[in-house]
Amino acid sequence: MTVNDYKKRFLNQLPAFYDETERLNLFYLSMEFVLNYNKVDVVLNGNESVLVENQQKIDEVFNRLQNNEPIQYITQQANFFGYDFKVSPATLIPRPETEELVDWVLTEMKKQPQKAWRVLDIGTGTGCIPITIKKEFPFAEVFAIDVSVDALKIAQENAINLKADVTFIQQDILQTEQLDAYDLIISNPPYVRNLEKAEINENVLQHEPHLALFVDDNDPLVFYRKISQLAYKSLTENGMLFFEINQYLGNEMLEMVSEYFKIIELKKDFIQNDRMMKASAANQ
Repeated sequence: MTVNDYKKRFLNQLPAFYDETERLNLFYLSMEFVLNYNKVDVVLNGNESVLVENQQKIDEVFNRLQNNEPIQYITQQANFFGYDFKVSPATLIPRPETEELVDWVLTEMKKQPQKAWRVLDIGTGTGCIPITIKKEFPFAEVFAIDVSVDALKIAQENAINLKADVTFIQQDILQTEQLDAYDLIISNPPYVRNLEKAEINENVLQHEPHLALFVDDNDPLVFYRKISQLAYKSLTENGMLFFEINQYLGNEMLEMVSEYFKIIELKKDFIQNDRMMKASAANQ
């Protein structure tokens, strides 16, 4: 088969849950993964036959896509803030909304570029948040917590690959009584209620770790409440707490966080959902 034959196969034979744009994008990502071809290479080499061993690799990718497996788990890679991160079924796939959260954090840090920032990320997954902050602010002292040993292995591997000095800690934040002092605490904890599962794409439900996604309907703010309590005690003077939040629970978050912090800002994401929150230390 030629490269163009595979293009036709991806466009015509992938299941209907992928639209035409997704099919084309998956084709290009697959060619890059297996053949190391960019889009220009695909055009220039479109009529060339693919080696048998590479055909087998492309067929495997195609079959896994047919089973609705995310391409990021197939290639074991996702781009976040311009950096390539390894991902696995033990970690969530980094998302654009989280990039927006990190951009907000970095914007605040840039207001004091000479400050020796001390930063903590809670529920780090791939490590995309703390590693990106360390890459953008090399002199910051950056720490990250996760309950999952498997996720931390991926995060540590990403830190090594991206040459980012981040300290990773295996810890259950719900069982934590005290944190060290930090200037910034950031968290994208589990926040999807079970009642919202109908809104979640099947490939997420089938393949991404539920431990990092879902919370009980009866107490959906359990992680936020605990982190707010800990942050209230551990943030330094003028310290800041940043959350990625459930789009449906902005008002509930404002009410809960206001028990601990005086200055709170709710921010929308690129599709105008309430998605991010910043709380300033109570002593401001």
